[in-house]
Amino acid sequence: MRILLVGSGGVGTAITRIAARRPFFEHMVVADHDLSRAQAAVAALGERAGRFTSARVDAADGAAVTALLAGHGCDVLLNATDPRFVSPLFEAALAAGAGYLDMAMSLSRPHPDRPYEKVGVKLGDEQFARADAWAASGRLALVGMGVEPGLSDVFARYAADELFDEIEEIGVRDGGDLTVEGYAFAPSFSIWTTIEECLNPPVVYDKDRGWYTTEPFSEPEIFDFPEGIGPVECVNVEHEEVVLVPRWVDAGRVTFKYGLGQDFIDKLKALHAMGLAGTEPIEVRSGQGTVLVAPRDVVAAALPDPAGLGGHMRGRTCAGTWVKGVKDGRPREVYLYHVVDNAWSMREYGSQAVVWQTAVNPVVALELLAGGVWKGTGVLGPEAFDARPFLDLLAAYGSPWGLREQ
Repeated sequence: MRILLVGSGGVGTAITRIAARRPFFEHMVVADHDLSRAQAAVAALGERAGRFTSARVDAADGAAVTALLAGHGCDVLLNATDPRFVSPLFEAALAAGAGYLDMAMSLSRPHPDRPYEKVGVKLGDEQFARADAWAASGRLALVGMGVEPGLSDVFARYAADELFDEIEEIGVRDGGDLTVEGYAFAPSFSIWTTIEECLNPPVVYDKDRGWYTTEPFSEPEIFDFPEGIGPVECVNVEHEEVVLVPRWVDAGRVTFKYGLGQDFIDKLKALHAMGLAGTEPIEVRSGQGTVLVAPRDVVAAALPDPAGLGGHMRGRTCAGTWVKGVKDGRPREVYLYHVVDNAWSMREYGSQAVVWQTAVNPVVALELLAGGVWKGTGVLGPEAFDARPFLDLLAAYGSPWGLREQ
């Protein structure tokens, strides 16, 4: 397998460090709009860098991406950019006759009249609209294959196949006890993506009602996270699992709730109130005249790069899927989860916990695809595949998952 990795930020760099230890691929091209960043990611691999090269590419330039795939004979494009670039990269891979894998799906657009009741364009709708073209090409686009979405969806499939006869509710619950020392506000993941998913109308799935939306940060609940993390307040947030899971797993209800904390929520609301969450460019005066800049890009530029926060972070992050239903005629509730300690991920890989936890899952998926364990064509989510091989291989990577009866 020859891989084109587009994006060498925190998650992309962590992908290279994880993949470098595995023998399943022949070569990986690490590409970024900033060539020096791609070069730095490769150089950091040291003696393991032999199967890696760096390249410059604009993720929005489909023709350039297609040419890069063809020029290096790549079998698959692994998208490690933010969701703005999902559609051009997805289409470039199809045009090149390559496979495709991402960790976040094409962007949603709220309902024009009733955004907090009805869905408009859902996450991933643009990609699923192209499923026939992908199937006709004989290629696979594996979408939403990070940690959330990704591993959380694998947990949902595992629960359906092995733990339950009937599922009443699947609820992805994300929390942790991570702190970032020395900063008043320093998100541990892309602020661009965080603003997008937290301020958009959250989507909920109900088997009878279908998909519908609520107000941001709605339906707060206290969820007790495992391995000593403890109780964290979680709220509704827009996320891909809610649109992915019901396509392959029969469940009465599907939700996603994130443990953000009130201080973080207040800061996001303030950014929104001041117009700093917007993505449309506005005119800004500078010493050299007027420039066009998106307010959200200004926020991202002003905040520290999440990839560089590992040395300031303490604690653990937990991603998991809570499932409630019936097994052998009796009620059952479980929480399937994956915890990463920042001290461990920094010591072992030099990557902070949140980006490492995101990065490991697409690498595991690529290894399963390279070995023919996972097979498919068209546009598929993680739920479309057998969960057990994935979970076994994740543990073999030195990062075991857990199951707690509730």
